[in-house]
Amino acid sequence: MKKTVVLGASDNPSRFAYRAVHKLKQYGHEVVPVGIRKGDVAGIKIETEKIPVDNVDTVTLYVGPQNQPSWYDYILSLKPNRIIFNPGTENPELEKRAAEQNIDTLHHCTLVMLAVGEY
Repeated sequence: MKKTVVLGASDNPSRFAYRAVHKLKQYGHEVVPVGIRKGDVAGIKIETEKIPVDNVDTVTLYVGPQNQPSWYDYILSLKPNRIIFNPGTENPELEKRAAEQNIDTLHHCTLVMLAVGEY
């Protein structure tokens, strides 16, 4: 299964990041929720520090492009195989930086990808 960092994680059930953590866990993926507020989602503590995470397959973004620059170095330091830009998170600058490090980028919805078996 694919270890996934959910950036922008929230314990608010109305947020897509909340739903994504639950679905990823339901589908058997190891999930590391990272956000700016303490809490837990799907029984997993939301990390509020930029903690190192090894063997990351995917970073799925739920942070708008205007708030991403402070996360660039952290995201790239994880050395993920890919970054999923969920709707509303698209960012050409981060995509360019990822491409320079041979990190694939996708404009897609993690929830849809899981539902149709494309994750």
